[in-house]
Amino acid sequence: MNRLSIILPAKNEAPALTALLPRLRAAHPEAEIIVVDDGSIDDTRSVCKSSGVECLSSPYSMGNGAAIKRGARAATGDVLVFMDGDGQHDPADIKRLLDQLNRGYDMVVGARDWGSQAGVGRGLANTVYNWLASRMTGHQIADLTSGFRAVRADKFREFLHLLPNGFSYPTTSTMAFFRSAYPVAYIPIKAAQRVGKSHIKPLRDGVRFLLIIFKIATLYSPLKLFVPASAVFFLLGCANYAYTLMAYHRLTNMSTLLWSAAVIVFLIGLISEQITGLTYRRDK
Repeated sequence: MNRLSIILPAKNEAPALTALLPRLRAAHPEAEIIVVDDGSIDDTRSVCKSSGVECLSSPYSMGNGAAIKRGARAATGDVLVFMDGDGQHDPADIKRLLDQLNRGYDMVVGARDWGSQAGVGRGLANTVYNWLASRMTGHQIADLTSGFRAVRADKFREFLHLLPNGFSYPTTSTMAFFRSAYPVAYIPIKAAQRVGKSHIKPLRDGVRFLLIIFKIATLYSPLKLFVPASAVFFLLGCANYAYTLMAYHRLTNMSTLLWSAAVIVFLIGLISEQITGLTYRRDK
């Protein structure tokens, strides 16, 4: 097997890492294990040192996605495994990811069941994301936001420039792999309750997760978002014209404005499609 690198982004996860790192080392003694400390103020560094694990520390928090990018750049393995540092993911499941990866896939994602979701609200939101992404890509996406995944390092590094510094790196990387025709597989996993308190804030991150919905569309195929929006403006313009024609026997500025909006939105969609194509183009 090619050399394996296991990357764990962590922010104040010392209690979870104390239990997790020895289990990881026992399960994969030959693997390179990298903890990316995202500006922690607890004992994360000393826990890594006592476990004989490399720790990349940041002087301040730059976000989960930034930690993933730092870890991917520093890793030397041909295969990268990303997992959360909060104790949710079982090291025993890594072998299942790797077995599926060796069947010809470029990315294998651990898909959580409903019982593994962190609350009803998060579960419903993830269900919406999975449905939308499946419609956009034409592939069944079982868990769009799972942070537990195995990827081929060379393929993953092609998209580092696309990954955000925040929490939506799983969404971006998944859509990038599908857009580039790299095969992706899902295997079911059970995620445990995290150790400690979640860093996700419902009010602040609720708006951010709504923006992810639009990002999903623009990452994969912008026209699938802009064409329906353009059609809505066009139909509203037609409906307004029909009403004003019958009521006032004339064409109003509102109908013209709606039709103009339809044309503008459609043209923006065409431009976005061209930009997306250039974004994923690789010059060898």
